[in-house]
Amino acid sequence: MSNLISTLSSFDVNSISEQLSLDKIKENLQSVKGKFATLRPPQEFFDVRHFSKPSNFSELQQRVTYNLNYYQSNYVCIVLLLSIYALVTNALLMFVIALVVGGMFAISRLQGEDLVLPIGTITTSQLYTTLLVVSLPLGFLASPISTMMWLVGSSCVCVFSHASFMEKPIETVFEEQV
Repeated sequence: MSNLISTLSSFDVNSISEQLSLDKIKENLQSVKGKFATLRPPQEFFDVRHFSKPSNFSELQQRVTYNLNYYQSNYVCIVLLLSIYALVTNALLMFVIALVVGGMFAISRLQGEDLVLPIGTITTSQLYTTLLVVSLPLGFLASPISTMMWLVGSSCVCVFSHASFMEKPIETVFEEQV
C-alpha cells in the first residue's frame, strides 16, 4: 500500500491540471468552432433521393472516401450525440466522470497547499489518493469498456452506412472523367 502511495505521490498532477486549464479549453473550443463551420445542412445530409446501393466494391470505396471527407463535421456530430446518449443512459459512469473531474478541479484549486480541517490537515497527495481509491472501484462498476465498445460499434454502423449509401454529387463524377 505504501508503494502505491509513493507512486501516486510522484505522479505529475500539474500536467493534468494544465490540460484542464481554461486557456487550453478555449484553444480547443476555437478549433472545434472552425471544424463545425463546414457542417452540412440536414436537408443535404438526409436527402434520401441520393441514397442508393453501390453497384460494386470500387464504387463503395469511392463513396466512403468522398463522403467521409465531405460530411466529416456531420459525422463528428453523430458521434458526439451517440456519446451523450451513452453517458445519459449509464448514470453511474456519468457520476464517476463528474466525481473525478470535480475532485481534480477542487484539489487543483488548493494550488498545492494542504487542506486544513478542524480534525486535521490533509495533503494534496492524500486527497488524490483518496479520489483514486474511491473512483477506481466505482469506475469498474460503471463498465466504461462496454460503453466505449458500444459507442465505437454504433458510430461505425451509423457513419459507414451513411457514407456507403449516399451517392457522390454528379459534379464530382464529371470532374473525375476530365
